[in-house]
Amino acid sequence: MDTHKITATWQGKMQFDSTNPSGDVMQIDAGPENGGEGKGFRPKALMLSALAGCTGLDVASLIEKMKLDVADFRIDTEGHLTEEHPKTYHTVQLDYHFYGSNLDEKKLERAVNLSVEKYCGVMEMFRQFTKIEIKIQYHHQ
Repeated sequence: MDTHKITATWQGKMQFDSTNPSGDVMQIDAGPENGGEGKGFRPKALMLSALAGCTGLDVASLIEKMKLDVADFRIDTEGHLTEEHPKTYHTVQLDYHFYGSNLDEKKLERAVNLSVEKYCGVMEMFRQFTKIEIKIQYHHQ
């Protein structure tokens, strides 16, 4: 059975250093509005990064496997929080942007759909607590 283990070590005030299974360390901090100094990643935003990273890795792998001609792509991810505490994401939007002179829109859409519906475990976790909206945009150069 696979497990992931991280350790978050308090650095004083509102800052923590968090390990990653790869051995890398990142800093987590609250914003000034919550008593922090804004010197690290925010926990909820990290969840969005995990989501974009998970689906992005899937799509990048599928682009390679399908031998698609893509010059660049990015995923803009936006989480909309509830008003009341504990504030949680009620809706998350992922906007996939593909750039290139020879984009195969049908295959790129298939790659995104495979990630969204089948491969991305983080996406499946998000589905347990929020509505997910997907958009795909093609930028022919």
